[in-house]
Amino acid sequence: MNVQYKKVVLAYSGGLDTSVIIPWLRENYGCEVIAMAADVGQGEELDGLHERAIKTGASKLYVENVVDEFVNDFVFPCLKAGAKYEDYMLGTSLARPVIAKRLAEIAIKEGADAIAHGCTGKGNDQVRFELTFKAFAPDMPIIAPWRIWDIKSREEEIAYAEAHNIPLKINRETNYSKDKNLWHLSHEGLDLEDPANEPPYHKPDFLELGVTPEQAPDRPAYVTVSFEKGVPVAVDGERLGSVALVAKLNELGGANGVGIDDLVENRLVGMKSRGVYENPAGKILYRAHDVLETITLDRDTQHYKALVAERYAELVYFGQWYTPLREALDAFVDVTQQRVTGEVKLKLYKGNIINAGVTSPFSLWSEAFATFEEDDVYDQKDSAGFINLFGLSMKVKALLDQYS
Repeated sequence: MNVQYKKVVLAYSGGLDTSVIIPWLRENYGCEVIAMAADVGQGEELDGLHERAIKTGASKLYVENVVDEFVNDFVFPCLKAGAKYEDYMLGTSLARPVIAKRLAEIAIKEGADAIAHGCTGKGNDQVRFELTFKAFAPDMPIIAPWRIWDIKSREEEIAYAEAHNIPLKINRETNYSKDKNLWHLSHEGLDLEDPANEPPYHKPDFLELGVTPEQAPDRPAYVTVSFEKGVPVAVDGERLGSVALVAKLNELGGANGVGIDDLVENRLVGMKSRGVYENPAGKILYRAHDVLETITLDRDTQHYKALVAERYAELVYFGQWYTPLREALDAFVDVTQQRVTGEVKLKLYKGNIINAGVTSPFSLWSEAFATFEEDDVYDQKDSAGFINLFGLSMKVKALLDQYS
């Protein structure tokens, strides 16, 4: 390479891409490589990470625990907004800005010459990482090996790793691209690339967060989620911290076959991409939150918030978390959530989530107005005048058409 760097900080996961990138950076730039891994709730994937990073040539490894920040400052605001991108629950999208922010902070602290990441030139993550770098280290050079090296496929990556004696936890037959955090697990690549292929759900170790609906118990499980101002705070009456709450619902939902999605999404870079996602806790929390809003939000706010949710999801998916617009939308959402407090009971059965009751001290549902029985608060004769005014423009047009 014509450019030489003395010290590069790499976003490191211990997976195929970043394991190969460490020796590649050293070979091509002659630089010291400092690796940083973020704990966003991926559990056992962090085991042995330090040893692998050092063996592949890193001078040191930071393992930064950002799981509380991830859930409280990224996942739950998205939940309150009701944001989903084409039914994708944004698990990877939400984790990238918190990881990239910490990476930029460490690069500045270490006096690094550049930041590196292992995102491909075809995916969304390159945008999410680099927009965050621009927000927190705007003058820092960025190295993205997938755009410039001679390796063209994951098969060639594995060959490179084998030639350099890089320890890997995958092989050529199990080479799915996976991303895991407390909120989700994604599966991509191999036979999953073609939407015509059914995912191998029953293949051992394919699903990690739960079981298939067929393998779920034959008896339903009930769960009650409590919210305060749109934020989940308790499960079945037990108050829990955010991380413990998500973990508990992952366990419960996964055991009942909840939260498996097979999606083809429109990537930011323009292509369609197929992935399989596991989101047990996410599915439960989104359903519970949606149900609670049906009785605590007025009609106009509920409908307009749905429009905001779609734009909010695009900002997250496109990597635009650290933008004035996202902050402004959060301000709107926070106002809508002031009375989204209450309890939602759900029935989980073989992959299904079925409403089983909702209560709130701020419920806008009124038996006196909604009942089909006799009441003293609603004069049904009033509806005639309302309909006449509501349909006036249609009537005027029809009369014009009749006589023209």
